[in-house]
Amino acid sequence: MSASQPLAAGADAGHGHNVLLCVCGGIAAYKAVEVLRGLQKAGCDVRVCLTADAERFVGRATFEGLCKHPVATDEYTFPESFIPHIDLSAWADAVLVVPATGNVMAKMAAGIADDMVTTTLLAVPEQTPVLVAAAMNVRMWKNAATQQNLRTLVARGVEFVMPVEGMLACGDVGEGKLAPVDEIVDAVLRRLECAVAGDLAGLSVLVTAGPTQEAIDPVRYIANRSSGKMGYAVAAEAARRGANVTLVSGPVSLAAPRGVRVVQVVSAADMAAAVTSAFPGMDVAICAAAVADYTPAHPADHKLKKAHEHIDCIQLRETQDILATLSAQKGDRVVVGFAAETNDLLQNARAKLVHKGCDLIVANDVSRSDSGFGVDTDRVSFVTAAGVEKMDTMPKADVARELLDRVVRILAQRREAAPSGEEE
Repeated sequence: MSASQPLAAGADAGHGHNVLLCVCGGIAAYKAVEVLRGLQKAGCDVRVCLTADAERFVGRATFEGLCKHPVATDEYTFPESFIPHIDLSAWADAVLVVPATGNVMAKMAAGIADDMVTTTLLAVPEQTPVLVAAAMNVRMWKNAATQQNLRTLVARGVEFVMPVEGMLACGDVGEGKLAPVDEIVDAVLRRLECAVAGDLAGLSVLVTAGPTQEAIDPVRYIANRSSGKMGYAVAAEAARRGANVTLVSGPVSLAAPRGVRVVQVVSAADMAAAVTSAFPGMDVAICAAAVADYTPAHPADHKLKKAHEHIDCIQLRETQDILATLSAQKGDRVVVGFAAETNDLLQNARAKLVHKGCDLIVANDVSRSDSGFGVDTDRVSFVTAAGVEKMDTMPKADVARELLDRVVRILAQRREAAPSGEEE
């Protein structure tokens, strides 16, 4: 079989989705069998790739008996394809890695492809969602290298089903235990619904992210603590749901999300120019960037020397209000703003909603340790003219999904309210 020939459906496959299950070598590998069954019960056709270490925990015969397909363990003995990593990755509607070890996460982050699983993962098309359910010893999970790999993969659009706290196989107690099987299956099904339904398909979405840097001189600048993680998560989620996404990003240390056009800017003026230029072709604008409110009025054209050019006062001027500008021009388009506050969260967010004229404000208390700049979680409230929805603390990727769910609902309401255009 060649890459141009589609892989055959399983004997009991219905009209569901195709899920490629990549199983890694951890003690939780036996749970992958339960995940497989859960996906099948939901109507999915499941194929399996195993690492060599995974086979030491659960043999291929178990997976083959359940999925009714040959299991791929290497590039040379797979009976259904001469190039299985290409055919399997193209066949899948979604790819799930479970249990994801620290080793495989590191290879995914670095783009290393040295076995059947990692080679297949490297070949996954940009539009295909990849989900990772990690499980390992708590010290391995908390290791700085693992956490950096986690951040890298999330920034690229990989969705994580995070490990939970509990008794680990080694006897340690802590975070690193594989998430419950039902949660993993539900995460895959939710992602498939968004990817296949394409509730943003054909729409153009503009997202801003990160801080801006306002020059004092060619070396020094005024900025803020924004990491860009929230805006990048929104852009990645919108792309997964079928949107054509333009991400206008201030200076951040994040990889570009898959399938997203990124416009790099530095200052508030740069961002305003890029956003104003892009907005006429957009259906939705989500302003997640922390744009500087003020910029030096007279930046120096050389590095100021404190020996004879002491800076005791910097004259500032206000920058353009990007959110208010877009809201004033939005018409039927949806415009979303963010409110990063340290006090009177909802009061300030409601006032911002009215003052700016946007459709929705995502209010975030950045004084909280679980919801501040640079962390991987947020505890937000969605504020509209209809009221306030308070959310629990959740990963930024989940906040992005919740936000875009609400954007989709606003779009649907506007379509329903729009005149039909038919003659009486």
